[in-house]
Amino acid sequence: MSKANQGPPSLRDGKLEAALRTLELTVRRRLDGLLQGNHIGLVPGPGSEPGDARPYQPGDDVRRMDWAITARTTEPHIRQTDADRELETWVVVDLSASLDFGSTVCEKRDLAIAAVAAVVHLTRGGGNRIGALVSTGDKTIRIPARGGLAHARGLIRKIAQTPRAPEGTRGSLAQAVEQLRRPPRRRGLAVVISDFLGETDWERPLRALSARHDLLAVEILDPRDLELPEVGTVVLADPETGRQREVDTTPLLCREYAAASAQHRERVATALRRCGAAHLTLRTDGDWIADVVRFAVARKRQWSDGSQTRPVSSGGRPAVVR
Repeated sequence: MSKANQGPPSLRDGKLEAALRTLELTVRRRLDGLLQGNHIGLVPGPGSEPGDARPYQPGDDVRRMDWAITARTTEPHIRQTDADRELETWVVVDLSASLDFGSTVCEKRDLAIAAVAAVVHLTRGGGNRIGALVSTGDKTIRIPARGGLAHARGLIRKIAQTPRAPEGTRGSLAQAVEQLRRPPRRRGLAVVISDFLGETDWERPLRALSARHDLLAVEILDPRDLELPEVGTVVLADPETGRQREVDTTPLLCREYAAASAQHRERVATALRRCGAAHLTLRTDGDWIADVVRFAVARKRQWSDGSQTRPVSSGGRPAVVR
């Protein structure tokens, strides 16, 4: 694998500080200057301050309809919003046992922490504050929202040092999202980082969260989440239940596994679309930071042009925008 396609550094306890420094340098080197002259980046919308009105376009958020201008002109208009001067970002990080796995150069857990670092770098400037809620299924850690470089580094370090959940511990993304909603917080950006495996019972609390905040969902995937190789007899284990099963990876089983995985990914994408969340997918076998750059640049271009109808996700694929 080429250097450009290498994953984030492996965040093991013995080399944690060195890995965190490498991660910070990587993120800053490739993301610096990305948002110069603009307050928006990973933020799904430009802010909450009232701005100019423009004609309604298919795909616009109907909650931003300007009924006064619509009545006066007899043509539907929406009210655009200007970027807030200060942004409060909260990150929900799913570090349940299903993320303690990786079949390539890193674990999904490492990639989730790298995604946190990218979000921190893209949102922490200009007096902005960032906080986090980390859920392992065994415990939930809340890091208050504050500003400054020292806090940003400490937040990433604390998330990286979060102990792994004992085997057999089931995580609940729905509960983590619900905890972020209470108590209510000032309007801002909510980022949910997870592999979104299992049931989509998180949709209802995530949709409720979108009533107050702009949403970004970062989906962390490993190739084995999508397909099984034909390697003969293997033992499959569910880290969140501890159950194991010996299976023979026949061509038929591999096809059925890939089809089931594709159906689940589509359910996740549909649920996130209903929640009004922007959707970024990162893979352990891909150039994760290039995907972040493409996503952020596309978002910036959309809002600079005043367009909300042609969203782009990582890898140039369609994304979900409110």
